[in-house]
Amino acid sequence: MARFRYRMQNILNIKERQEEMQRNALAAARLKLREEEEKLSGLMSRRADYREEGRAMRVKALSVLDIMANNHAVSTMDEMIASQRSHVARAEKNVEIERQRLTEAMQERKMHEKLREKAFEKFLKEERALEAKTNDERSSFIYGQKTSYDVN
Repeated sequence: MARFRYRMQNILNIKERQEEMQRNALAAARLKLREEEEKLSGLMSRRADYREEGRAMRVKALSVLDIMANNHAVSTMDEMIASQRSHVARAEKNVEIERQRLTEAMQERKMHEKLREKAFEKFLKEERALEAKTNDERSSFIYGQKTSYDVN
């Protein structure tokens, strides 16, 4: 029996490598998103601490400069949180883009695998037909040999 050789195997290999690269890119994007979310969480925690500090300042002796500094720190934290939220949104968008690219890469690889399967099925069908033809020729030859001995 002949050996099956898929003539577009190199393309399939490339598609598999592209899919793996997209998986890595998606993992990197998810890691970046997680980092951005952790930064946002840290900023929100710091803002909560500043607000609590401000409440404590208002309860005890009034120091206008301290309260103003605290209010400035809280407003700065609000700005930083807003900026970080935009970073998180951008990271989420990147994750979604990478997910779509991975999906496309997976579809292309699956398409080439289907083409390979069909080519293999065609190869098997041709091999079976060739084997059947060979068997028929062998049977005809043997039958022909027997009839030529019977005639003599």
